[in-house]
Amino acid sequence: MNTSGPAADDVRADGLRLFPFRGLRYVPERVGSLAAVTSPPYDVVVRPDGLLHLESADPHNIVRLILPQAITAGTRHRKAAVTLDRWIADGVLAPDPEPALYVYEQHGDGILQRGVIGALELSAPAEGVVLPHEDVMPHIVEDRAALMRTTAANLEPLLLTYRGDGDGAADVIERTAQGEPLLSTTTEDGFCHRLWSVTDPADVAAVSAGLAEHQALIADGHHRWATYLRLRDEHASPGPWNYGLVLLIDTARYPLRVRAIHRLLNRLPVADALAALGDDFRVRRVDGPLPTALEALASAASEGNAFLLAGDGAFHLVDRPAPDLLARTVRADRPDAWRTLDATVLHATLLDHVWRIPDAAEDIAYIHDTEAAVDQAERRNGTAVLMHPVREEVVRDLARQGVTMPRKSTSFGPKPATGLVLRSLALD
Repeated sequence: MNTSGPAADDVRADGLRLFPFRGLRYVPERVGSLAAVTSPPYDVVVRPDGLLHLESADPHNIVRLILPQAITAGTRHRKAAVTLDRWIADGVLAPDPEPALYVYEQHGDGILQRGVIGALELSAPAEGVVLPHEDVMPHIVEDRAALMRTTAANLEPLLLTYRGDGDGAADVIERTAQGEPLLSTTTEDGFCHRLWSVTDPADVAAVSAGLAEHQALIADGHHRWATYLRLRDEHASPGPWNYGLVLLIDTARYPLRVRAIHRLLNRLPVADALAALGDDFRVRRVDGPLPTALEALASAASEGNAFLLAGDGAFHLVDRPAPDLLARTVRADRPDAWRTLDATVLHATLLDHVWRIPDAAEDIAYIHDTEAAVDQAERRNGTAVLMHPVREEVVRDLARQGVTMPRKSTSFGPKPATGLVLRSLALD
């Protein structure tokens, strides 16, 4: 790992330590278009038709690395490694000539977002500097770790946020974004993506010194963060595994949107879900279309715990849980802000106690797209549990207290496009 940016005494030990790396990027002349080889993060590509769409967009789409298809896990991971090596050998992917930090911009849907991509040091203090706010699922961490271990690459950056204060990092980011980008492309969702490199030692040092004053919240990538730490611990001696690819966004300057992640209960029909509620919740049928039903959910959520069930061609608003039921099912040794989260009540009260849904992938799916959740529930005769998003300040406050929310409680965005810059550990 190149540490020629900041000197050791220029970076505080108790803050973020970001370093340049040699980015591995697509060679535009070797692919149909940069947009055609990008993908959303791996956990957003949940539908088989979405995966096939990306695979058919270009034979070199990054989804072939982040979600390789094969019968067994080991075969999938080896397939990704072989594909990555072949693309590098064929000149489809090529490393940049020198280590850099990368300024990254997304623009679309009324949002302008800028941040910096780099290799974050994962030394033990980093675990108190980077704040998770959600629990993780061990089997996903195991899968991501095996993929990362086999490919020896960070294929997509985590999304981290911090609250800046007009430091040198912001100055470099804004000034860099006024120059000619390394790449510019518009993806099919209408977002324009631009990337610049920062190689000047003074600029690298300014960014690193500015970030060293801050903690960061994991906005997206809890499983990949857990993967980074696992792989770091597997490699005792200092080296490339002591760093992980991240995108850092200053949300004081560029606020993110926070959306909910919905649950799909594959084996629970809506009629059975409603019958099991008994008198412990108020249940009301809500007329569609979906946007109208979501407005009703938002209104109910402003007054307390509320959920919208779908899957039988209708919408059912479930709210006002019985206080004695919550007292029996929700842990009392957590802050009130955690005990009253919709995700807490969903998992502790509804999933574990009322519906008794096993904590298994075949029983529960986590879906970001609201329409997709409803559509899949109707096709599978299951139940979509639609959630209302949590405010960012609640997430950050709980994280600072060291309290994690139930997994997949939030979806921060816009998320970085996968495929614009990769980190090969063989280059460090």
